[in-house]
Amino acid sequence: MSRALGRLRKLILGISEAQASFARRGFRSGEPDLRRRLEKVGRTFVHGYNMSLVEDNLQTLAGELDLVELEFRGFAFEGAAMGLALLDYFSIGSRNRFRSFLDGPGQSHAYMLHVGAGWALARLPLNVSRFLSRLDPLLGWLALDGYGFHEGYFKWKRSFEKRAVPGRISGYAVRAFDQGLGRSLWFVGCADLGSIVAGIGGFPSCRRGDLWSGIGLACAYAGGANRRALYRLRDAAGPYTAQVAQGAAFAAKARERAANPAMHTELACEILCGLSAEEAAAVTDLAIENLSATATEPVYEMWRQRIQTRFAKEAAII
Repeated sequence: MSRALGRLRKLILGISEAQASFARRGFRSGEPDLRRRLEKVGRTFVHGYNMSLVEDNLQTLAGELDLVELEFRGFAFEGAAMGLALLDYFSIGSRNRFRSFLDGPGQSHAYMLHVGAGWALARLPLNVSRFLSRLDPLLGWLALDGYGFHEGYFKWKRSFEKRAVPGRISGYAVRAFDQGLGRSLWFVGCADLGSIVAGIGGFPSCRRGDLWSGIGLACAYAGGANRRALYRLRDAAGPYTAQVAQGAAFAAKARERAANPAMHTELACEILCGLSAEEAAAVTDLAIENLSATATEPVYEMWRQRIQTRFAKEAAII
């Protein structure tokens, strides 16, 4: 019965891996090997999402996701989080799949699970504040990052040409959203520096720092840039190098916690942060100590600011 129900859910809610095709999305085609790599990220996400619709047992689901190639495994968990959050919304009975997975077999992928939950937020008529209130007060803001990525990936013309923000988010939520929007630009522009610079340059200056932090996160986590390209990216970021470094440090921490290191993350941290991936992750750990929100900014932003300040000081010394 469970398998039959899973197949029915996939039939109704499933996503085709063809949706990850750059040609289908209308993205910049880019260099073939790079495009294939970034398309693989999308297909892996979809695989994890579809798997979460079919498999009811969360331990079994985690086991299936652990079969994914280590470097790409986080994307499968991210997709699964979207599926679990959607099922929670549509379920008549138990509505704790996402929470149970986060607290149980998926806990080492907490960063990616919160991002994946944001994809569900993008597709459901939910109150954003209420949705966030059910998540971790710190990492829960990554759901807005996931929301931003979703909008850039699936609605890139609206997001980058019109620079539109969903009407249901405002205040600080827009800043968390923009980090995810910046991440999506890495895919939309197929990691082409000219496309990235032009894309961010079209936004008002108050949004550019958060977009650049998303670029740092994407290039360090998803990969696709060689040493020369990373140096050019760092230079192109100009006054936003600390934001780029913060994004790369986030990527390093997410991979460290999930025990899925990658050489491209190591390289990105070396160039963008001036540290090893392990050291960059440690910066995020140190910055998290004794955090307290202000009247205008949540702990998540205080965390990001501490990290950015650390890298800004390093850049000033150099």
